[in-house]
Amino acid sequence: MNQLQSMRVFVKVADLGSFVGAAGALDLSTAVVTRHVADLEARLGTRLLNRTTRRLSLTESGATYLERVRHILADLEGVEQMVVARNHEPVGTLRIVAPVVFGLHSLAPVVQSYAARYPEVVPDVTLADRHVDLVEEGFDVGIVVARHMRSASIVTRRLTTGYMTVCATPGYLAQHGTPRRPEDLLRHSCLSRPAEQGGGEERVFMGPDGEVRVRPTNAIAANNAEMLRQFALLGMGVAILPSYLIGRDLKAGRLVRLLDEYSLPPIEITIAYPSRLHLPAKVRTFIDHVVEHFQPDSRLSKGSHGVAQVRRLAEVAGSDDVTAREVAGDALENRGTTRRLTRVPRTRIAASQF
Repeated sequence: MNQLQSMRVFVKVADLGSFVGAAGALDLSTAVVTRHVADLEARLGTRLLNRTTRRLSLTESGATYLERVRHILADLEGVEQMVVARNHEPVGTLRIVAPVVFGLHSLAPVVQSYAARYPEVVPDVTLADRHVDLVEEGFDVGIVVARHMRSASIVTRRLTTGYMTVCATPGYLAQHGTPRRPEDLLRHSCLSRPAEQGGGEERVFMGPDGEVRVRPTNAIAANNAEMLRQFALLGMGVAILPSYLIGRDLKAGRLVRLLDEYSLPPIEITIAYPSRLHLPAKVRTFIDHVVEHFQPDSRLSKGSHGVAQVRRLAEVAGSDDVTAREVAGDALENRGTTRRLTRVPRTRIAASQF
């Protein structure tokens, strides 16, 4: 008899604890199921199952064999699925979820170019600033910004590394002065997220003299970066916003980039999907397309530009074409002493994540 089929039958019998149950699940006769298990035992020269009139149980050898067989069958199924998927054109609805601001400012061009390349796929995009369970909510892929998934069933691939920019309007700076060092932020009205989303948290700047830790005073809070951008454009304070959100504002002079000699920790942006197994062609091709789209441009390499110059180029482009290696490399070179400055936040006007 077919050994692989016998292995599949054995796994089903072990899972259900019954020859009859396995026969029904596999649409086989009980006699055939019994024969498959008997053939395996004869091939291995050992008993895999203890049989009584009331129940089945695994022997020690059977338990060891079952564990290994599961891995073998899963690997085989994955290889078969990969081969099948590569021989089929991507079709159907592709459910995508992404953070609101990143989706509005950076995802649309990627989806447009993918849809043009694979016209038989219908992208279905959801924007949400909350924790999303890809499996439970039925999403094919998700864009993850500044978070890490710790689920064994979720796979992630890095897309790019972004960064945060301190900014304000020329009018605000004319009235309140221009901060030159991170600690100067303590004397300004700062725009940030609510406390439950990390607002008022300590900010770690890397500068010429090493790390500087500051807890800015929050005057206004909002749970959406686009709203914080609007507040900043109205001259209501100093904001720390992602580069992909304010690149055009900086280029047009509506906002001014501050603290040019200092940088904040980079933000990892990844694409997540439920599993490498059974990956449909529409999912596989979209992942490859997104990764290709966000590959860092060679003109932004560290060899030809300092970190401040790289930030300017990426801001003008309105994108996050800065690699983790480039940002971390400059940070390591400038590492030194650490200074801490804290201040208790004032009452905030509560108005998701970047």
